[in-house]
Amino acid sequence: MHSIEALLDYLRQHKLYLTTAESCTAGMIVALLAKIPGSGECLDSGHVVYSPAAKKRLLGVRQETLDTFNLTSEEIAREMASGALNGSPANVAVATTGVAGPDGQDDIPPGTLCFAWAFRSESGEMHLYSSTEHFAGDRSQVLDDAAEFALLRLPHWHAQHLAEG
Repeated sequence: MHSIEALLDYLRQHKLYLTTAESCTAGMIVALLAKIPGSGECLDSGHVVYSPAAKKRLLGVRQETLDTFNLTSEEIAREMASGALNGSPANVAVATTGVAGPDGQDDIPPGTLCFAWAFRSESGEMHLYSSTEHFAGDRSQVLDDAAEFALLRLPHWHAQHLAEG
C-alpha cells in the first residue's frame, strides 16, 4: 500500500486529476485508491466497461476499432483512455483491457493485459501511451498486479508527457 500512497502524493504534487476506464480490472484501480484517505481529491471517476457495447456507449470506442483489433489490444485501451478523458474534467486517464484467466481467449494467453495512459495538457492537447504486459499467477493475482501496475506506471508516462510538451 505504501507505493499507492506515494502515487497519490505524486498526483497531488503534479495537480493530476484521474479518471479510469477498466475492463478486466473491473474497478480495482479505483478501489486501490479509495482505500487511502484523501484520495478523492485526485480522483474524478471510474468507468467499468466489460462489454464491447459499454465501451462504445460510455467511452466512444469505435466499431471499426473493435472490428479491426481484438478486445485485448493497445488500440482498444487507447480509445478507452481517450474516451474517459474526453468525458471528464480529469487531466489523466488510465485504461485496462485483457485476459485475466484462467483460460486464454482468441489465442491470447491468460495474464495478458493492455494498458493505456492519456494526459491532457493545459492547452488541451492529449498524449496517449500504451503497453501490453504479461502477469503470472491465478486470476486474482493477475488482476491485483495489473491494477497496481496501471497506477504505478503513471509517473513514468507523465514524465514522458512532460518531456514531449
